[in-house]
Amino acid sequence: MPIYEFRCQACGYRFERLCPMGETGENLTCPACGAKAPLRVMSAFTTKGVESGSGSSCSSCTSTSCSTCSLK
Repeated sequence: MPIYEFRCQACGYRFERLCPMGETGENLTCPACGAKAPLRVMSAFTTKGVESGSGSSCSSCTSTSCSTCSLK
């Protein structure tokens, strides 16, 4: 099951919930104020990894050590 992020229309509280695929929020309540039907919102995320074979953390990096990366 995916984790979706919701925002309460009444109080603005944002929270995450483990829900079945496609959950719209119409059957949920806000954990802060109890209002019904919070809105599902887009969640921002980021990834970081090492490219295989290059030893660098990104294509523009010339370092072979993440400890010296300027993108931290």
